[in-house]
Amino acid sequence: MTEQSNDALSADLRRLAAAHGVASDFWDFHGDRREVSPATVRAVLAAMGVSADTPENVAAALDEADLAPWRRTLPPCVVVRSGTAGSVAVHVPDGAEVRARVVLDGGAARTLTQQDDWVEPRDVDGKRIGRASFEIPDDLPLGWHEIVAEVGDVGALADGRARAPLAVTPATLELPELRDQLGGRAWGLMAQLYSVRSARSWGIGDFADLTELTGLAGEVGADFLLINPVHAAEPSPPVTPSPYLPVTRRFVSPLYIRPEEIREAAYLPNTQRTLLEWAAESVQQMNLDSGPLDRDAAWQEKKSALETIYAAGRSRSRQRELDRFRAEHGQGLEDFALWCAVKETYGDDERPWPLTEDATPAALTALRRELADRVNFHCWLQWIADEQLARAQRIARASGMRVGVMQDLAVGVHPAGADSWSMRHVLARGICVGAPPDMYNQQGQNWSQPPWRPDALAEAGYAPLRDLVRTVLRHAGAIRVDHIIGLFRLWWIPDGAGADEGTYVTYDHEAMVGVLALEAHLAGAVVIGEDLGTVEPWVRDYLSERGVLGTSVLWFEQADGRPLPAEDYRELVLATVTTHDLPPTAGYLAEEHVDLRERLGLLTEPAAQVRLAARVERERMLDAMRERFLLPSDPTERQIVEALHRYIAQTPSVLVGVSLADAVGERRAQNQPGTDTEYPNWKIPLADGGEQVVLVEDLPGNARFASLVTAITHELAERA
Repeated sequence: MTEQSNDALSADLRRLAAAHGVASDFWDFHGDRREVSPATVRAVLAAMGVSADTPENVAAALDEADLAPWRRTLPPCVVVRSGTAGSVAVHVPDGAEVRARVVLDGGAARTLTQQDDWVEPRDVDGKRIGRASFEIPDDLPLGWHEIVAEVGDVGALADGRARAPLAVTPATLELPELRDQLGGRAWGLMAQLYSVRSARSWGIGDFADLTELTGLAGEVGADFLLINPVHAAEPSPPVTPSPYLPVTRRFVSPLYIRPEEIREAAYLPNTQRTLLEWAAESVQQMNLDSGPLDRDAAWQEKKSALETIYAAGRSRSRQRELDRFRAEHGQGLEDFALWCAVKETYGDDERPWPLTEDATPAALTALRRELADRVNFHCWLQWIADEQLARAQRIARASGMRVGVMQDLAVGVHPAGADSWSMRHVLARGICVGAPPDMYNQQGQNWSQPPWRPDALAEAGYAPLRDLVRTVLRHAGAIRVDHIIGLFRLWWIPDGAGADEGTYVTYDHEAMVGVLALEAHLAGAVVIGEDLGTVEPWVRDYLSERGVLGTSVLWFEQADGRPLPAEDYRELVLATVTTHDLPPTAGYLAEEHVDLRERLGLLTEPAAQVRLAARVERERMLDAMRERFLLPSDPTERQIVEALHRYIAQTPSVLVGVSLADAVGERRAQNQPGTDTEYPNWKIPLADGGEQVVLVEDLPGNARFASLVTAITHELAERA
């Protein structure tokens, strides 16, 4: 983005942008103030349904923004903190009698008291409208309730009543209780599940492998296992490799199902059972290949096997369980299953795509009828995946893990995916989410994901966010929220613009974080926010106040160009040596992050300069280890990796994470930000430093794994 003069945006356009939470300037990674172009501001406003292409339209839109709250009786949604009194404004015809109450989740009602804060009535669309304010008590129970306002004897409303959802959220997720739950501090493993295979995997790590991993993690004293997002991808090849670009974030990828673990598989006729075994053997040969994972081949065989098991039918009791599952997940599941069925049927077809924005209810009903069996199949897949995830969490807790599975929530969804259709009313069109340039991605990033519209999300009562978090936490003890700053603001990039030509759009973080905290409280889960990169200090303070843990990565924690002293780390964080967007530690020490970006042409500074900076960074890090007597005079790679992990164990951070890739000596990066097909992102199977595959069965006897686990557990024990 080029610098522009301060008058590049008119005063009215700036005011309109501010009214809708659109930034007209911002501070970049280097601390410089950047001006946003008028074209970007107009494009972003247009994605919110606001026309700003002429001065007249800007003026009209300003008037609309001013009057919009007065045109409705109640706000679309109210979110308050437990223990703090709130307020709700009710707009009614001037002079009309109005009453308000809260209907609690269990059905009981509480009458609200009107406050004495008179506001001058307004003329709205030829009518005189007044405003009354009602106090929301500070002792309402946590949960989802409803505000009901009654106007006059009959009122100007259809039934004399207006309704709005009310979320009473935890003031904080009570970190003292968290520490009690964890017994002080806790450590855990981090794994890209698809990359961690066993001899019986179908070419891709799956939920059966997850179950084995949680059992092993419990045996070695870990309290959590953080995995990549397991959100659903496309129902037919080609399958998008990135777990951070799913077609939906609410439902699970059937790619992670282990067919043999399905109860009905045991009752297949011998012929079908034999075919199932042959299919498994055909893809199990891939488990020993250290080259890029082939999701398409794995899913093609697995899907065929799953269709065979599904067609064999279920007992009456099992069918009732499936029916209950479908009823519990409601329309969201039915819409996702319909999208999958349509994608299979029409994806490569010359017929017009039927799930258009203007598809009528009658057309959708006909489509559900036409594809009923495939819709049923995809609902069944979600039920089976849910069962296998539930088992992994049960085994985790039974093995002694105090948290168990830690799910990862991606920041967005595929622009042509299921959520983009079923949630089209709350997603912005013509916009992609990304990140502005920073030290590691000097050209910025475009993640090709449509963002939530802040206004539409509020209109929906934050139900999409509620349902999403609730589903992800069904079988998890914790959730890591990728790019949690997205609950505060997101970098919106208009279609056709460069990644550096976007601007920030703000969200109602009090509501967004409140809903997240409420659902985590109801699930009894820990919340970790990935707050790396350009994050204002007040955001981290706010999240800490709400009981949301932050994230610290060793290489990013710097003070005056040197490693941050271990004692100065934040306490309320998940501290790790590395992250999935960097090479494993062995590769980072070998400058793989520089070599790879140079090969792919991603550097905007001379390679020699970047390499020198990397070597200075490494030497300063090693000096910090030596100062703490964590390294011998001539350390091996393994000793350096263990020293770095012992260093983060010396921090006060409440959670410490150990990458499984670090534990076996892997060097290859899982992902290189800013690339698509240039690098096999998200396709690297777990292997050692010599690129020899490491299977789940190998881990208990892996000397390097055992040595790192011993190092981290001993260091934590000494600090207890």
